[in-house]
Amino acid sequence: MYFADRTDAGRRLAARLGHLAGRDLVVLGLPRGGVPVAAEVADALGAPLDVCLVRKLGVPSRPELAMGAIGEGGVRVLNEGIVRDAGVTAAGLAAVEEREREVLAARSRAYRSGHRPVPLEGRTAVVVDDGLATGATALAACRAVRARGAARIVLAVPVAPHGWTARLGGEADETVAVHAPDGFSAVGLFYRDFGQTGDAEVVALLDRSRAARGPAVRHAAVRIPAGGPVLPGDLAVPDGATGLVLFAHGSGSGRHSPRNRAVAAALNRAGLGTLLFDLLTEAEEADRARVFDTPLLAGRLGRAAAWAGREPGTSGLVRGYFGASTGAAAALWAAAAPGDGAAAVVSRGGRPDLAGDRLARVRAPTLLVVGGRDDLVLDLNRRARARLRCPNRLEVVPGAGHLFEEPGALEEVAELATGWFTAHLVPRGGDGG
Repeated sequence: MYFADRTDAGRRLAARLGHLAGRDLVVLGLPRGGVPVAAEVADALGAPLDVCLVRKLGVPSRPELAMGAIGEGGVRVLNEGIVRDAGVTAAGLAAVEEREREVLAARSRAYRSGHRPVPLEGRTAVVVDDGLATGATALAACRAVRARGAARIVLAVPVAPHGWTARLGGEADETVAVHAPDGFSAVGLFYRDFGQTGDAEVVALLDRSRAARGPAVRHAAVRIPAGGPVLPGDLAVPDGATGLVLFAHGSGSGRHSPRNRAVAAALNRAGLGTLLFDLLTEAEEADRARVFDTPLLAGRLGRAAAWAGREPGTSGLVRGYFGASTGAAAALWAAAAPGDGAAAVVSRGGRPDLAGDRLARVRAPTLLVVGGRDDLVLDLNRRARARLRCPNRLEVVPGAGHLFEEPGALEEVAELATGWFTAHLVPRGGDGG
């Protein structure tokens, strides 16, 4: 016996997943027993919690024996060997699947209570259960999560059989187990308390996570006319949003950047809307001259801001720009344009120097955030700051490199950006303090 209960197992599992902190994560618990474990992981990693709805397909004569599993989106995984050896007919299989899909639909209604699933596109999904036996349910979960657009899947369990990763067929990008003993027979044998998790507990844990994340956020995939190409974007607007932050990505990056998405999530929790979009098309990204064409990128950022100013739900929001790397120059260039109206700019590891003479024309309060070990960029930011005439501040994150990959570094960036934008993106007629 390894664990006192599922809470204890979740805490021990979270200790093995510390390397994921700071990434753009969603933790997905497999109902019902996996959700209390996942809740501990989500709390430790500061990530949103959701459910990954899958159901075991039990052999009709031995329901505890999994012959496969199903998941949302029509996903089905079968263990053909068990189906054959148990003599399950096509009609018998169909009857089991129909029954389990009805349960799946009912649980979706009960657990989500009208809330949309947490978006997975471009993010790292951490799929958590209270243990793994045959692997069929975990396999279905991984496939369902991949179908929803997750960029990376981490399958994490407190206990699994020795050699368990071979059962997944490479469906997960990373696998983590606290214990993987020989002689594995049943998950419950490794817990002192393995009592059944009720639906009410699952709902309570999900509600707690939603409350901790802040206001409900409306997500939408959008397409932005940019004076030529139409650029894809991800718009997120919390209920009662007080402002909108447009992200200008750096060279070789786009709207799926895990670092910018992590910052955007923090801004959403603070009640600020975010728009992450690709400044260049896939074909244009191959042209390095375009990647460093600051006027081009700034022009598209400005047109995206104008588009947001006309859209229902964002038209009345005061806006700001968040620029990363070379995107910081585009953000400052756009903010310097006559009549642009940006109320604040934040640069993360940026190259504001590439904005040249435009720096002196920026009126929006500007925050420059640089890693303490990013010596060259720190020097360029100090020189660029000297040319700014707007209210400004330079914040150095100790021990951080250019990508802020060190533990706690990206969280500090998010905290600084949130403080800056909430102070300056105040509703028109409001008091910025």
